[in-house]
Amino acid sequence: MDLESILFTQGFGSRRQCRALIAAGRVSVDGAVCIEPDTVFAVDGLMFEVDGAAWHYREHAYLMLHKPPGYECSRDPQHHASVFSLLPAPLATRGVQCVGRLDEDTTGLLLLSDDGKFIHAYTSPKRKVPKTYIATTRHPIDDAQLTALSDGVLLHGESKPIAAAAVLARGERLLELTINEGKYHQVKRMIAAAGNRCEALHRERIGSLALPATLAQGEWRWLDAADLLALGER
Repeated sequence: MDLESILFTQGFGSRRQCRALIAAGRVSVDGAVCIEPDTVFAVDGLMFEVDGAAWHYREHAYLMLHKPPGYECSRDPQHHASVFSLLPAPLATRGVQCVGRLDEDTTGLLLLSDDGKFIHAYTSPKRKVPKTYIATTRHPIDDAQLTALSDGVLLHGESKPIAAAAVLARGERLLELTINEGKYHQVKRMIAAAGNRCEALHRERIGSLALPATLAQGEWRWLDAADLLALGER
């Protein structure tokens, strides 16, 4: 693939902008500056630098982000900053999307990708991908609430009760809840239907992929082979 196309597919602007970057000597490949946009490179394992920042060519972007509170999972946020403002510009430019959404006040594991099939697989209700949340509740959790969540609670607007795939009290006001659906405000609504109130919510895991303790709020990283394996993708 020629260098102009490489930069274009990786989100470094329009083709004209990519040609200008190259012509200005701001792009290097394998440590050597390249000023010819038509120079062809094998993309498998390719590493290049733009303004000194290293990038690896990736046909598709697969990312995890530790979402902080106060961010909306939208490119057109209404009241708060967008989660896309936490990413380097090329990732937003190449069209990564949130794989499902977290509420503005919900923290934790958020996946992003520009692979339409990947996004569909993890947002489709038919696949029933388990997602584990940690909820801080207003009132102490009791056995009746755990039983209700396990057996199923009827949410407003639903015709049948919805049960948690797994539920566990981690503390007096700390609840671990796993769901297989992704309905609007589902965890908060389930806790309310069980007779309590969710005061804070954190997504800890999607499938077998857990949010790393080393990834601070607001930080992101690429998904590696082990991550994709935990998601059942490779």
